[in-house]
Order: sequence, then C-alpha cells, then structure tokens
Amino acid sequence: MESFKQLSILLFPLFLISLFKSSSAAGIAVYWGQNGGEGSLADACNTNNYQFVNIAFLSSFGNGQTPTLNLAGHCDAASNGCTKFSSEIQACQAKGIKVLLSLGGGAGSYSLSSSDDATQVANYLWNNFLGGTSTSRPLGDAVLDGIDFDIEADGEHFDELAKALNGFSSQRKVYLSAAPQCPYPDTHLDSAISTGLFDYVWVQFYNNPQCQYSSGNTTNLVNAWNQWTASQAKQVFLGVPANDADAPSGGFIPSDVLISQVLPAIKGSAKYGGVMIWDSFCERIGENNKEQ
Repeated sequence: MESFKQLSILLFPLFLISLFKSSSAAGIAVYWGQNGGEGSLADACNTNNYQFVNIAFLSSFGNGQTPTLNLAGHCDAASNGCTKFSSEIQACQAKGIKVLLSLGGGAGSYSLSSSDDATQVANYLWNNFLGGTSTSRPLGDAVLDGIDFDIEADGEHFDELAKALNGFSSQRKVYLSAAPQCPYPDTHLDSAISTGLFDYVWVQFYNNPQCQYSSGNTTNLVNAWNQWTASQAKQVFLGVPANDADAPSGGFIPSDVLISQVLPAIKGSAKYGGVMIWDSFCERIGENNKEQ
C-alpha cells in the first residue's frame, strides 16, 4: 500500500498535465528556481507541459534594500551568474510560453514603505527585467513577459506597485499574476488584486486547512473557489502541490478526487483558467519516475 501511495504521488503531476492539456483552459503554470535539482529553465520549457513559468524569486526589494534575485542552487546573481538564463528565457518564449519574475516568496525580505517606494520598485523591474534598459540586468537581455506577486509578508502599497507596472503596458504589455493563499480575501494581496489589473491569479489551495481538500471533503475548497471567482481577478487557477511533501499542512488532491469531484465543481466558471503547480522539481521527479 505504501509503495502504491508513493507511485500515485510521483505520477500525479503527469496525470495533471495530461488532463489539462486536453482542456480549454488557459493552461498550466509552474514555479521554477527554488531547487537546484529541478534542471534548467530550458528543461522545464522543453517538456512542453507549461504555458506559464514563474521564475522564483526576487526575494529582497523595497524599503531601501538592494533588490536580490535568489534562484537557490541555479546561479549566483551577485556575480552576474544568472545572465546565462537569458537565452533559455528567449527559447521558452519562442515556444509561446510566458515567463514571469515572481516577487517575494515565503522566506524573503521585502516590503514597500510608500507610494514612491512602489514607483521606484516598478521602475527597477521595468528597467532590469522587462522592456526598459539597464547595464545590470540580472537575467541578461531577455525581456520577461510580466511580474508575479507571491507576497506572503507586509502587503501595503502592492496595489500601487501593480498600477505602476501596468502603466508600462502602454510601451509593452506587462502581464500581472498573483499567488494568494486560498482564505478569501488574501491578507497580503487583497488590495492589489482588487485593482482588477491581474491577468492570472493562481490561488494556493493547500497548506490552508480552512479552504483546501481534506479527507474526501471538497466543500471548503469549492466554497473558497467560488469566492475567488467573484473577485476582480481576470482568470483564476487552481493552485495545487505536485505531491503531499509540498503541502505539509495538507491540501494534496488525489487524482481520482480531482477528476471526479473538484474539476466538475470549478470548471464551469467563466473565470476558470487552468492549474498552477508548485513546483517544477517535484514534477520533474514524476517524469523521471515514469521514464524508469
């Protein structure tokens, strides 16, 4: 029984991908960058599984801090070691994949002290990662498609950051996405999402017992989903962990429950966008398990 459970966990991302490839949803989003064992960015894009890749994370910014790109074991941004991913980003985009920079994360040091601070951070992001120019672009010359807000700390002025970033769309479209926790409204991102500027909102329906799947019960998840689809988000995605190890506080959804109970309850929404997977390392484990 234990070996069967482990196999089911490892194959879950593969099942999820095949399921959503056949749907009419916007697609599958994945986070990449927080585990050196997950392979390169090119590896993730070359699976042809994803329509969105969030590079995680710009973990320090705002309030006078020097912005810091933290891609775990992949590269050292301080020595310009992450510019090597420029060509990989461009190759992903050539496949039609939108590549976004994710701000924040659970272990970052970030905050915005004022409206002016939000404007300054927006200018930094535009010039260093988006369509502007700078002599010190951490990811090289590649122009990312947008910015993802994974804000799990002080959330003041992030609505102003979203507005400032959106202002650059008159020059080149800046896609905005957010990854709120499933309790509605999100403590840190409510004011930002309420601007109505976010193209994609991938809600984390895990590690939050009050709004996640648990022991055969989908009620809390579906109730929370209905709240999120009534929000100002343009599209809402079902955020799921690739396996139960990624959700120590629960929320992993067995594949049979996903297909027979969860999806039928949420796919009817006009705002249904697809699925977000945390993260590419665990999805890669599933691929390797299948190959073996």
